[in-house]
Amino acid sequence: MNGIRIHGEVAPGFEGMRHALAACLADEPADPGAQLAVHLEGRRVADLWTEAVTGDALMGVYSSTKGATALTVALLAQEGVLDLDRRVADHWPAFAAEGKRDVTIRQVLSHQAGVPGVDGGLTPAELADDALTAGRVAAQRPYWEPGTACGYHSFTFGAILNEVVRAATGETLQRVYESRVRAPRALDVYLGLPESEGERVVTTLPWLSTPAQEAALAADWPDADSIAGVSYNLNATPPMDYVAYANSRETRANGPSSGGAVASARGLASLYSVAVFGLDGEASLLSPATLAEFTRLHTPGADLVTGVAGRFALGFEHKRSQYPFLGERAFGHGGMGGSEAFADPATGVVYAYTRRRMPFGFTAAENRCLAAAVLRCLS
Repeated sequence: MNGIRIHGEVAPGFEGMRHALAACLADEPADPGAQLAVHLEGRRVADLWTEAVTGDALMGVYSSTKGATALTVALLAQEGVLDLDRRVADHWPAFAAEGKRDVTIRQVLSHQAGVPGVDGGLTPAELADDALTAGRVAAQRPYWEPGTACGYHSFTFGAILNEVVRAATGETLQRVYESRVRAPRALDVYLGLPESEGERVVTTLPWLSTPAQEAALAADWPDADSIAGVSYNLNATPPMDYVAYANSRETRANGPSSGGAVASARGLASLYSVAVFGLDGEASLLSPATLAEFTRLHTPGADLVTGVAGRFALGFEHKRSQYPFLGERAFGHGGMGGSEAFADPATGVVYAYTRRRMPFGFTAAENRCLAAAVLRCLS
């Protein structure tokens, strides 16, 4: 046991979450700097953090960013600004190059566009800027025939959608999100961090590991030029540095919409509550019809990048495949830094978790443990 101390508050009936957080982190070599926030039908019932951070600290959340991006696109689709079955090239003609003319917005949202990365990889400057990434993607030949398979688009997903949103609205996806979603509710999930909030940000820390663990991980590491390697930008020169990406001032300032958000667990929980249940008496942001469409499983087959079957709805991960004890329409998105956020309309639960220290092998096993603990509290 590492003696991690837990701070914060829980509502009656959720007292077990304090013990669960300590127990689920018991095997960590040191305090990872974790935050946990749980809502029930829009009401916060758990707000906990470990001693290595504060409850209002902000940190890089990697691909949990995609939840904010998907929510923004869902809102525009709900209003008729975007037609999900329209071709990307209708909005962004340059994307039609190299056999991508017929790729639809729906295929991008479900990671079926065939461009999970680019030949030669993306530079740090490109990764930090959606427009620069988009320029590389436009010229890229697909790695498979679009629409025939799913493969996780780690760093290209948001850049493609940003060009679509820019053409349809005249504003970047980040600005639409800021004006329509974040700022009116003061949500602590930023796609582009203002300088005024800089002091709240904690740096992402590398994982702790033994030589034996590193050797085992290296033996199972994807080849740089495999589809997985391309998606994770392992084919870049110099090699991709995931910790540096999250800590980059450019990444934080620009908020690239695939993985550059800065957030707290409180912020992520509020984001999903806003989408499904509403906060402070306001109506939910998304209608039942929009939620039904965006939470419906779109990729029943195995993912070419991760090998996981049944992973994606539209923009969001289909969380039932990851956490079988959740409802069929549970949706959200996790990040390689260990963050996780989801909403389960069937139970009314919204769950959000962040951690400062990267989990070994990019997998924070405590999320499954903690999510199950939330469901036990309900019963």
